[in-house]
Amino acid sequence: MSQHDRAPAGRLGHLWPERRKTFHRAMMLALLLSVSAPQTSRAEDAPNPLCAACHMPDGNSTNPKFPKLAGLNTTYITKQIMDFKNTKRVEEIMSSMAGRITEQEAVVMAEFYSKQKRTPGTVTNPALAAQGQLIYDQGIDSSAVPACTGCHETDGSGSRKIPNLAGQHTYYLIMQLKNFRNGLRNNDGRMRAVAKRMTDQEIAAVAEYITGLKGE
Repeated sequence: MSQHDRAPAGRLGHLWPERRKTFHRAMMLALLLSVSAPQTSRAEDAPNPLCAACHMPDGNSTNPKFPKLAGLNTTYITKQIMDFKNTKRVEEIMSSMAGRITEQEAVVMAEFYSKQKRTPGTVTNPALAAQGQLIYDQGIDSSAVPACTGCHETDGSGSRKIPNLAGQHTYYLIMQLKNFRNGLRNNDGRMRAVAKRMTDQEIAAVAEYITGLKGE
């Protein structure tokens, strides 16, 4: 599920707003056409083409704007799809796609992607990742930011309702933390409260570290 609610400043921040709108509209049109076209019945152990267009058949997105779904818990994926469907979470492409998915279809998709093996992430800034490890393991006392391990486990694997973060795209992690912080994403009050107390530097550091975690 695309959660690219807004792009943070950085290497993709130079794109003109109109170009981003054009990209979103083109993607939406292509995906809508795939939904409306006649399709043969799909086995439950096969990827859904609607999701695969952005997230890849095995759930390991190669575009850092789209999250890796592989290895996410069924409960978590289903909740996110239904939050998009019920406007508890809003993003142009995903909100449109989720509106055409039933809850049962969401569960089938979620079960498929939960069984896929996530590809490892790549740390590009070891020094920054080292700063992030301190935050992830110990939190930030001065701003009352709790350790990430309390919910996401030491290896980033999460739990039934807590997402597996290990190996996720750094860019995507940064974007979601900033969206929690500025209120663009508000379907998790706990994460909003945590992100509000983090600086850009702290967000970048912890995201860089999480990308290198191996999970289960």
